[in-house]
Amino acid sequence: MSSLALRLHIPSVVSVRNTKLLGPSVSDCGRNWSGLPKSKSRRGNGLCCKAELSELAPAVSAGYGVLLLGGGLFAYSKSGSKGSLFGGLTGSVLMASAYFLTKSPETRVLGDTIGLGAAFLFSSVFGFRLASSRKPVPAGPLLLLSIAMLSFFVMAYMHDSLPVPVSVSDALPLP
Repeated sequence: MSSLALRLHIPSVVSVRNTKLLGPSVSDCGRNWSGLPKSKSRRGNGLCCKAELSELAPAVSAGYGVLLLGGGLFAYSKSGSKGSLFGGLTGSVLMASAYFLTKSPETRVLGDTIGLGAAFLFSSVFGFRLASSRKPVPAGPLLLLSIAMLSFFVMAYMHDSLPVPVSVSDALPLP
């Protein structure tokens, strides 16, 4: 099965000997922090995280939901905006449902779809707000964050919903 994996190089003070304690998804990847092949010196030992998009989707949806809720509460406390409060609560509820749905393999595609829809909704809202107010803050950074979340959920949806490729040896023989 072909899988899309995210490689994240994390400089570490943990020696390579101790990576067995961290689990099978963490290794030194044969490279140092600069991405170059390892030299024989002891400097530059780093860890590499090989996580699939489906494994990252719950964490990303939870983080985005917390940011939306915090932003809505902050805007309500600062300016009394009930629309921002309602938007933050709506976004956090949608992302919470996406979080719980992406944790199960059976409902992962539905969770990705809800996350994709919510990210598209908030990208639209912040885009319209930026266009109407012409003020780059706060709509600009929130638009960029929402577009990043939208692209993440599009990739996660495509990864989880596309069928697994069949190899030639598994195909039925021709008559």
